Order: sequence, then C-alpha cells, then structure tokens
Amino acid sequence: MKEAYKVKHLGLYLQRLGARVACAESCTGGLLAATLTHIAGASQWFERAYITYSNEAKQADLGVSAETLKRYGAVSEETAIEMANGVLERSEHADYAVSITGVAGPEGGTESKPVGMVCFAFAKRLESGGVHSDAITRHFTGSREQVRTQAVSFVLDQWLARLGPAHEDDAIPSAGSADSSPLGTADSAADTLNDN
Repeated sequence: MKEAYKVKHLGLYLQRLGARVACAESCTGGLLAATLTHIAGASQWFERAYITYSNEAKQADLGVSAETLKRYGAVSEETAIEMANGVLERSEHADYAVSITGVAGPEGGTESKPVGMVCFAFAKRLESGGVHSDAITRHFTGSREQVRTQAVSFVLDQWLARLGPAHEDDAIPSAGSADSSPLGTADSAADTLNDN
C-alpha cells in the first residue's frame, strides 16, 4: 500500500478523533516526519517531531536517562519508551507519540543487536492525565534506505491498526512491512554506541 494513502487515512482518523500526533526519531533521521507532512493539511493533526540521533540529544531533548542508555543501550525498548514518553511530556497538544531507534546499517550492528533491528514505542495520553506506552522490536532486511523505509511503514501500519477506522467502510488492510518476529532486548557493551 502506498505510504501517501496510509498517511491520508491516518490523517482522517486523527481529525475525526480530534487528536494530534508527534514523534521522536533516531535511525530514521526525520523520514517519518517527512512522510507524515508530505500530505497537505497535516498541520491539522501533526504536532511536532524530535530528531535525536545521539545519546546526548536523547537525554537533553527527551529526558532519556543516562542509566537507561548505559544499561540497555540506545537501541532498546526501554530507551524507545522513554523517548516516546518524553515526546508527550514536552508536547502538551499531542495525544499520541511514537519513537524509533535502531541500527539502520550497513555498519554498527552487534551479535545481540544486528543491523536491521529497530525498536519502536507507542505512547498515548490518558484522560486521567497519565501516559500509557508499549514497545515493539522488529527486524528488517535490506539496505540502509530499505530498513529506514520499512521502519516508517511499520509505524504507519501500527497507528492505523491502533487508532482504528472511524467508519467500517474506511477499513484499511494491513500492509506487513516486517520480515521477522519480535525480538527481545539484550545488553552489550557496544549497545551504548549511537544507533546511526
């Protein structure tokens, strides 16, 4: 399914919900934000984006703790969750947030966190004022560009599935973009390196 088609429908869903989204990107370097804002009218439902490529940026801009980065690494579900939560903490008008952190390649992978491993976190603001977030890890194959593109496509598919169609005739079939099953996280001395 074309990404522009996914974004168009995502925008329709968000407008019907009266909701706005924001994102934090590391290995995709702004590709998600560019994809979302490629559609005219995105300002009605897209709030902002953070490009936090380095560990220092993740800490300074999103409040990711140094302890989390040291213990789990930049490419981890724990870091992804802190990134997504940090977006909502800093974006009072955003209702949903997503974060992306991974190893796009072609170098930088380790045995425990190989090239193509990408961690995502999805966060939503609750009526109580709190935030609910969960993380997913996927393995993608292909070139650096392909890994980044697949990561963006996965986010769009996830948001469409999570937000759900407002009307039955708006239902969009899932376009699977990941070739392998979810992976757990693992510690490694090399994991503290940036996820470039």
